This record gives sequence, structure tokens and C-alpha cells, in this order.
Amino acid sequence: MERAVAAVEGRWKLLILHHLLVREPRRFSELERAIPRVTQKMLIQQLRALEADGIVQRIVYPEVPPHVEYRLTEAGTALVPALNALHDWAVDTEL
Repeated sequence: MERAVAAVEGRWKLLILHHLLVREPRRFSELERAIPRVTQKMLIQQLRALEADGIVQRIVYPEVPPHVEYRLTEAGTALVPALNALHDWAVDTEL
């Protein structure tokens, strides 16, 4: 249970997951534009952590220039009901 909570805790992870739920796959630059207050370093760290926890998949295409996309894994998609419930709670309580 603690590992599951740690996988999505933090200031940016839920926002990253939200943007991947809205539309995927997303390129790094698209996520960067979608979350303008996050620094590049922090976005990289959070994406790596989500990837290490098996929630986000990083897909590298062998092209020049490099083309990298992020998408939810099966485990990440399984979070959808919980994220929707959290969203509804925030709307209902006007947070």
C-alpha cells in the first residue's frame, strides 16, 4: 500500500497523469507546455519515477532528431477510476 501511494505522491505526478489521461501519447515538450510551472529537471525526474513504478511507458523512436513519447501502462490505466474519484471530490468540495 505504501509503495502505491508513493508512486503517485508529489506535486507534479497527478498533473502528469491527468495530461496523459486526457490525450496520449504525449511528447516531453507537450507535457512541458501543458504544465508550465514545472521545471524541465523536475518533469524529467517525475517521468522517470513514474516509469520506474510501471505507471508510464517511455517510447523512443529511432529517428533523427530523437522522438520520445510517454503513455500510460496497463497499471497507469488502472488508476483512472481512482483519479476520476479524486477529481470529482475536488470539484464537489470546490478545491
